[in-house]
Amino acid sequence: MSLVIRNLQRVIPIRRAPLRKKVEIVRSILGVQKFDLAIICVDNKNIQHLNRIYREKNVPTDVLSFPFHENLTAGEFPQPAFPDDYNLGDIFLGVEYIFQQCEEGEDYNDILIVAATHGLCHLLGFTHSTEAEWQKMHRKEKLALDELNRRAGTRLQPLSRALF
Repeated sequence: MSLVIRNLQRVIPIRRAPLRKKVEIVRSILGVQKFDLAIICVDNKNIQHLNRIYREKNVPTDVLSFPFHENLTAGEFPQPAFPDDYNLGDIFLGVEYIFQQCEEGEDYNDILIVAATHGLCHLLGFTHSTEAEWQKMHRKEKLALDELNRRAGTRLQPLSRALF
């Protein structure tokens, strides 16, 4: 199904074609390519606003996920009852925050893919509220990114535990 990438900010340039290509590969790896997905790129002001409203944290962040199918168990696939239910949800990428957090030598566009993969795992019910949940999510992200690395010739790693 469709992948929509919207850029609602003007602070950091977004290269949509490579982002789309790699997110499509990750969707295939995770087995959710038949579901619609939206990725919305926003600046610090907007990601902070969303974070304050939905997580009660008044700070910018890298990624927020809003699942269409709530209460999935980690790794469970949605079971759509109707054609309109073939939707995973929305991922908001705080691209300005991500850019600011990049360390020397890191490719910002690679980190966008890693953050999008993290968001996709959230849409599939993975969380990181406890160490055990984080370990399970980290394994899933690593599996997806390792396969992406194999297919696309990249060297991406999951987000660090220190970020949560």
